[in-house]
Amino acid sequence: MSADRVSALILGMSVFFGLSCLGYLVANAAIEYKQYERSVTVKGLSEREYQADIVIWPIQYSAADNDLKSLYGSIDSNNDRIKAFLEKSGIAADEISLMSPDITDKSANQYGNSSRPEFRYTALQTITVYSQNMVAVRSVMSRLSELGKEGIVFTGGNYSSQPEYLFTRLNDVKPEMIEEATRKAREVAEKFATDSESKLGKIKRASQGQFSIGTRDRNNPHIKKVRVVSTVEYYLSD
Repeated sequence: MSADRVSALILGMSVFFGLSCLGYLVANAAIEYKQYERSVTVKGLSEREYQADIVIWPIQYSAADNDLKSLYGSIDSNNDRIKAFLEKSGIAADEISLMSPDITDKSANQYGNSSRPEFRYTALQTITVYSQNMVAVRSVMSRLSELGKEGIVFTGGNYSSQPEYLFTRLNDVKPEMIEEATRKAREVAEKFATDSESKLGKIKRASQGQFSIGTRDRNNPHIKKVRVVSTVEYYLSD
């Protein structure tokens, strides 16, 4: 066999061996990559109840008279009585605000109706309480009927007269709730890994849902339910 043929044979074997090794390494790397890409996506919930820290309470009452000047006099008197009652009940004066009364002249709105209303003028007055003193405000709400017995006609049947409760400390509770949601997500992932005879790896990706604040129930609007869901994807290995 000539030297050239021997050299060619050796070269060919070397190339074949090199390609075989490369193919093995590539295949092995692909298998490891596929194994490393195994993952599980889980969710963790954090849900807590907090007392609202601000209440906005619109107090509305109506009045009627045939004399406009007399009607305004009644409104001023009622406003003073309501403010005095609120302040005596522990609500600060700067937490009470008055709106201009809404006056209706019924004689101007008859539209051909020949019947004459009992009172020409009617008024709707709103006094708003904006306070952080939740205990005092909720206490006086249950006692407002004391003024009703004295002749003030309160209106509470429409949506605009319903109290509004706000929870403004969300930034204070966010860190703890996010930590809790993430911890619960990991607990779920660990349970899945155990059940599937896998090992839980590092976090592949994570996302935090929006915080939501709602009323716990219709009868306790001052108690707020705060919740957040964290979604976490973990790597799995054998």
